[in-house]
Amino acid sequence: MPSLGRLHLITDTRPGRDPLAVLRAVLPVAHAELVVQVRVEDTATDRQAYDLTRRVVGLCAPYQVTCLVNDRLHVALAAGAAGGHVGADDLPVVAARQVLGPAAVLGATAREPGTAVAAVHAGASYLGVGPCHATTTKDGLPPAIGAAGVRAVVEAVGVPVIAIGGVTAQRVPALRAAGAYGVAVVGALSDVADPARVAAELIRGLSC
Repeated sequence: MPSLGRLHLITDTRPGRDPLAVLRAVLPVAHAELVVQVRVEDTATDRQAYDLTRRVVGLCAPYQVTCLVNDRLHVALAAGAAGGHVGADDLPVVAARQVLGPAAVLGATAREPGTAVAAVHAGASYLGVGPCHATTTKDGLPPAIGAAGVRAVVEAVGVPVIAIGGVTAQRVPALRAAGAYGVAVVGALSDVADPARVAAELIRGLSC
């Protein structure tokens, strides 16, 4: 199974964003700790998701960076990604594991210990836990769980926990103190003028 970095960059495909430009900027400084999750808008076609994933895989390959696909596991397989990530409304984790096979990386979303434990038993390689803080990059999210919510999940499972939702470099130390293995970000890198600098700041926080 590919190694799991501590900084998960989720592609921002909202209008006006250029996820490939952000990735090109971040890869040289963050590749040793980077995982890229391809997430597209619900309105995107499978062909659009596939085309983006193929380009992301191509950019990541020279750096040996793991590339995953959120939700659309058939796209992950077709595009040569290392695995996928499923949320509460996607395929059940046990079915996702059957689709991807035993060697793939499989992430699952959780926000409380019971769901987290069930996901790990069903085959999740790691857990995306949150939202930790309020965020505007995804609609319809439940209330933030904070560092305390992250800690509760960490204490219940034995797989890496990736904190997500409103993550900034300033918030990383508290999340690491709560036991988070790493963090996942969208706007923290796509909404700034210098994503390479911010990525370096995030990695410094994760290394503490």
